[in-house]
Amino acid sequence: MVLDLFAGPGGWSHAAAVLGVQDIGLEWDPWACRTRAAAGLLTIRTDVAMYPVRPFTGKTWGLIASPPCQAWSMAGKRLGLLDQPLVHQAVTDLAAGRDTRASLLSACRDERSLLAAEPMRYLHALHQAGQPEWVLMEEVPDVLPLWRQYATILRTWGFSAWTGILNAADYGVPQTRKRAILIASRVRTAAPPEPTHAAVPEPESLFGPGRRRWVSMAEALGWGATDRPVPTVCAGGGPGGGPEPFPSGSRKTLTDARTRGTWKTHPAPANLVLRSRRDGPGWAQHGPRDNRPADAPAPTFTAEAHRWSWTLRSNNQAHATVRSSDEPAGTLFFGHRANECLWIAEPRPRTAPAAEQDPGEAPDPIRITAVEAGILQTFPAGHPWAGNKGQVFGQIGNAFPPRLAAHLLAPHLGATLDRDDFTLAA
Repeated sequence: MVLDLFAGPGGWSHAAAVLGVQDIGLEWDPWACRTRAAAGLLTIRTDVAMYPVRPFTGKTWGLIASPPCQAWSMAGKRLGLLDQPLVHQAVTDLAAGRDTRASLLSACRDERSLLAAEPMRYLHALHQAGQPEWVLMEEVPDVLPLWRQYATILRTWGFSAWTGILNAADYGVPQTRKRAILIASRVRTAAPPEPTHAAVPEPESLFGPGRRRWVSMAEALGWGATDRPVPTVCAGGGPGGGPEPFPSGSRKTLTDARTRGTWKTHPAPANLVLRSRRDGPGWAQHGPRDNRPADAPAPTFTAEAHRWSWTLRSNNQAHATVRSSDEPAGTLFFGHRANECLWIAEPRPRTAPAAEQDPGEAPDPIRITAVEAGILQTFPAGHPWAGNKGQVFGQIGNAFPPRLAAHLLAPHLGATLDRDDFTLAA
């Protein structure tokens, strides 16, 4: 079996399934487990830190681990950096068969910090049976020193090991998400996959196939030259309803799930309603009775839409990442009101005499949808996210991009993965 620790909503698992292998995910979050179940992914709902390794001993071919990043992430308080010496000590002790987690945990400033040491508990127990054959682990870049410690220990156990930082955009993910990666194998030289994309495209040559330009948000979302986000209101209710993750009063959004490759278009729900500032004065104060029914023609968003370009702002903070839709997104993270991702309209550059024309009133910022966020993480448009909007966005922000996972998994699963081969079927 392939064991997936801290499996989340299925980033690694979806990639493995596309490559023909089904892993077993260990995950605690109930909504991530429901998402996995709806996607047909094998899951044990449990606390990874409490679950015994014995059921997997002698049966585990590969081990994947994505410990929670909240303690280390720049989006949080980063108490994991202060706890790092304790985590290193836990890894050293677990590698020697000593379980000192309880005493070390009591000294941690963030109880989640020590979860980064949990894979070593599994690795030590499995090593006694000569397994696993290969190991893949990922975390935020600040965890790289810890991965280097893991690599040093694994080498003494007969593994070839590599650690480093990979940028998801270099592998066709429409997001410049950087992650610390550990690759280890008993049967092959550990090395990162060859990048397939680059910020500046490289032509094919005698020395290789070259690299395509990074995938832009517009390309991933299927937007053409004149496409744009459409302001909508989604009526609530149903198992996917619930409170908004960011109660800032900004409008909800829903794109038409325009997709490329084998991504499928999904029809709008029957209760979808639309409204626009062009509906007249006081549009923002209109109540539900004034919303346009789903079977009525949609309002014109703006007659000057072609004069505006769209950028994605990653959060409401002063240092927020702002990227044009013709670029990859910055790292997407959610779960806090300050982390609201918004599409912002900006005037397109114009030349005279067009430059003398008034571009009109700028469209209001509109929030990214869960479908859009999932696609920018390279989940299929139809991935069956479970939970209310806050729970769904939290799962998406914490997930590992399936497309990058596929590139990392392919050599160990005996699969050949070309840059054109991996399509995320809905």
